[in-house]
Formats: sequence, structure tokens, C-alpha cells
Amino acid sequence: MVAAPDAFSPPSLPGLDDLVGYALRRAQIQVFQHFVEQLAAYDLRPAQFSALAIIDDTPGITQAELARGLAIEPPQAVPLLNKLEAMGLAARIRSKADKRSYGLYLSKAGETLLAELRQVAARSDAAATANLNETERSQLLQLLRKVYTHAL
Repeated sequence: MVAAPDAFSPPSLPGLDDLVGYALRRAQIQVFQHFVEQLAAYDLRPAQFSALAIIDDTPGITQAELARGLAIEPPQAVPLLNKLEAMGLAARIRSKADKRSYGLYLSKAGETLLAELRQVAARSDAAATANLNETERSQLLQLLRKVYTHAL
């Protein structure tokens, strides 16, 4: 009887293996899926975690600004924020300067949960990149940032 490998190893795919986009997507699937599994215990998805982190870093941010930060269309932010509000993690508060606008803020429960989720994210990230040493991990982050900050 042959033992099953610990992880799926895709076959060599001529024409795809040398494409950066293909490699990025394969890595993204692996890292993302691991994080999704970790967040399931909190009934949250990665975009909701990212929204909490962005709101925490920029209290009072508008829904449109949050959507830009998440790289989503503004209407997509509505159900995301509705869930965070329903869970008691965030609130929309009317702006005193512009009564037509609402700022986004974390509740105390949101701040507390986010502190825990940041640890979950760090552990998930470390597990997903465990086959890299610290220099490789740092270099990978630097190169990925270079790609997405200078995108077409």
C-alpha cells in the first residue's frame, strides 16, 4: 500500500508553470483557503477580517473609501458591513461635518475580536508559508508589494 502525499502536488504544466499569474493564483488559493478555514470558527470571511482591520486603522472611514481599500465595488461593501453591524462588530455613525455621510467605526467587541483575529491571521500566514525561511518570506512580500503597487 502506498502512502498518500501530505499535500497535493500539481503536475508540471508546460505553458503555465512559467507564468507569474498562474503561480500567484496557485499560491493565493492555498494561502486563502487556509485562512478561510481558520476564520470559519468566527463566522467570518477574509474580506470581513480585512474590513475590520481597515476600519480599525482608519476610524471614520466612509463606505466608499473602505470599498476602495478592499478593491471591491461600493455596492459590495453593503452586505459586508451589514453583517459586521449585525454581529455587533462595527457601526455606521453619521458624520457631524457632512450629515449625508457616515463614518465606520469598530465597536468595543469589534476591537477585541480584531485583536484575536490578527493573531489568527499571523498564525495562518506563518503556516501557509512555513516552507520559506524568514529571508525568503520577506523577499516574497517585497516582490508581491512591488507587483500590486505598480499594476497596470
